[in-house]
Amino acid sequence: MRKIILLGYMGCGKSTIAKTLSNTTKIPFVDLDKSIEERANLTVNEIFEQDGEIYFRKLEHDIFIELLNSPEDLIIGLGGGTPCYANNHELLNGDAVLSIYLKASVATLFDRLVANKSKRPLIADKSEEEMKEFIAKHLFDRSYYYNQAQHKVNVDGRSIEQTVNEILNLLA
Repeated sequence: MRKIILLGYMGCGKSTIAKTLSNTTKIPFVDLDKSIEERANLTVNEIFEQDGEIYFRKLEHDIFIELLNSPEDLIIGLGGGTPCYANNHELLNGDAVLSIYLKASVATLFDRLVANKSKRPLIADKSEEEMKEFIAKHLFDRSYYYNQAQHKVNVDGRSIEQTVNEILNLLA
């Protein structure tokens, strides 16, 4: 029962990389945010609006623990903020856990997020300049937690296949 945990800032490619990795390894991929939405029968945005962030973070932590304790091998894609709350960063180094920080520069994240920012509530109402500043500050605030991962894989200027191959080498 091995758990491969992918973490990093929104737009770093967690879901895309996880899906490709899952297809290659035949290990099921679970998106933590989607699991939360299924459990609550609400979107993440609706949970934040109706019940607040503290409720969301508790639910997120509880479901993360359930996934880590499940008997099967899983690839788990965390939400961008997951490692930063409820001591979740301490779970990145558990037994049978391989945690990987998909590290991206502010420039890479901005380029990836600017095109579909309307789907990202944290940045939807920001100008491009405000967005760059927001990403840089957020990344700085979260870097301690992201860096608790066992491995760091830089995604800047790399294809999905190159990133997945680097992760496969870590699994070997």
